[in-house]
Parts: sequence; C-alpha cells; structure tokens
Amino acid sequence: MRAMQPDAEGYVERDGVKVGYEVFGNGDPTILLMPTWAIVNSRRWKDQVPYLARHFRVITYDARGSGRSDRPADPAAYASREIGEDAVAVLDETCTDAAVAVGMSRGGGYLLELAANHPERVLGAVCVGAALGLGDPPADRPSYSFDEPLDSGEGWARYNRHFWLRDWPGFVEFFMGQVITEPHSTKFVEDSILWGLETTPETIVTLEDAPYLPDGARNLIERVRCPSLVVHGSDDHIIGLSGGERLAAALGCDLEVFEGSGHAVDAREPVRFNLLLRDFVDRLRPPAPAVRSWTRARSRRPGRSTCRRRSALDTRCGTWPSPASCGRCGLSSK
Repeated sequence: MRAMQPDAEGYVERDGVKVGYEVFGNGDPTILLMPTWAIVNSRRWKDQVPYLARHFRVITYDARGSGRSDRPADPAAYASREIGEDAVAVLDETCTDAAVAVGMSRGGGYLLELAANHPERVLGAVCVGAALGLGDPPADRPSYSFDEPLDSGEGWARYNRHFWLRDWPGFVEFFMGQVITEPHSTKFVEDSILWGLETTPETIVTLEDAPYLPDGARNLIERVRCPSLVVHGSDDHIIGLSGGERLAAALGCDLEVFEGSGHAVDAREPVRFNLLLRDFVDRLRPPAPAVRSWTRARSRRPGRSTCRRRSALDTRCGTWPSPASCGRCGLSSK
C-alpha cells in the first residue's frame, strides 16, 4: 500500500543497465529526489513524495543495485559518475530540461556529479547529510578495516565486507539503527531494514569496490553554480555535523541544522523538511508577470443591459453576455 501511486513509471537503459524511475504530479518546477546508498531504494522518499507532488512534479529513480534497477556484476558500473549520468538519462526520458535535485547521504555525492558535470540540468541543489568525506567522523563511530577479516562482530566492526557476506541481516539491522537513533522513529527503521534485505550483500560489496568521487568532493563543489542548501542533523551518527558545516562553507550557501535529529532528517522530521524544501524551491521560481486588469465602463445609453453580475467576459463560462441573457451560464439581464 502506497500513499500515492506514480502518474508515470518506466525504465531507461544506459550501457546495458536498466534503471527504474517514477514520476508524480505535474507542477512546476520538477524536483528530482536522487537515490542514496543502494542498501535502500527510492521508496525511502515516501514521506516527501505525496506532499511535494501536490505542488511540484517529482521524479525518483532507483540506484543501480536497488529497487527495480539492474544489479550489474562489474564494480565500475556503480561508479558515482555513472549514477549521476543515470540522472541525466532519467531527465531525458521524462522530457525534463532541468530540475531541483535533492541528494541524501551518498546521494549528495551523486548530486555533485550531476550538478558539476551537467550544470544546465540543475536549477538548485539540496544536500542532506551528504557523505563526502569533508568532516570529522562522529565521536561514537570508531574506524575498522573494511577489507580485512575482523575478530569482532559488534558495533561498527560490522561495516566490513566479510561480516556482510556472513551476516547481512545483522549488519542491516545495526546500520539502520544508526541512521535513525531516535526511539520513536521505529516505522522508518523497520521499513529500511526490509528494503535492505531486498538486495544482497554481494551487490553492496561490488558497489563498495566502485569509484566514489575519485577526484574528491571539493573538485566537484568548485564547479557547482546553482543555488544550494545544506541540511544536516546535529545528532548524525553516520556523517558528523562538521561535514555539513564544511560543505555549506564550500558552496557558500545556508546550512539548516535539525537539532536532535540523526542522519535521515527527512524521515525523522518530514513536515519541517518538506516545508523547508518547498520554500527553497519556491524561491527559485521566476517572478510572476505583472497582471493588468481593466473594468469596462458602464454604458450610459438607455435600454442597454448586461448579464447580471457580469459586466464583461463571464469568468465562469468564458462567454460574452448578450443583451438579453447568457445562454451558457443562464444569467438573465432582466
């Protein structure tokens, strides 16, 4: 059961890899909600889509390795540049010239790839808890080897390829508990665990071997020209707040801190996040053209009559009233 069904859906294929996308609403401009780490699919934006689609056109797509998209065996197919190019292909397929792009966590890197390499396709950029390697890790996230077998299987030692292949459900449950640490956000954690179990550890291990921002985030940041916004939770256990602070400084844009929220602020505080995003997009709209109005002068000739409550073009039926009556709206001049 979904709160909102897509108005259109389909696939786009690049280099033999199919990517699934969905389109909601028909407003203007378009918002592109980019994928994050392939451990979850595009349904992670379910708290944003119904509201935003009431005001804008919204596009989502599944990253390679998740949802309805293919799971290629070659690590190079999961490179961050490829995910960014998938966004361009989805925009082309949906006849979208440009969009406001939103990237969360690793999706922040995919967003930078898109905005830096295709600036004409991005009206604005919103980075949420972006995983770019700019800041210090959270104090409670110790560093362990990803590639070497570990004796420990507790805590962040589970972020290890050997543990993934041995106990994928154990890692998914632990990791999603770090994404959302607030005790009252159990629904999103449960949903995320189910999404994580829809993919395989082999897929995510392959993805981890792919190039992610090989030239560094700052190289891409310097080429971003669109208006930007950085959003970060003060209690982010995945990407420390300093990462958001340094990203905002590098982009020269505002930083919106969600006090007490963790990594997925959009899921923890969807109302505040949705309103913030709507306000950002509204500020990117071109100013509305000035509206000129005029009133038809009242006739001084005796016997001249007009449709009652209408002195000119009837705004309900769109017809000019006759001296006797309006045949379409039924308003009589008597």
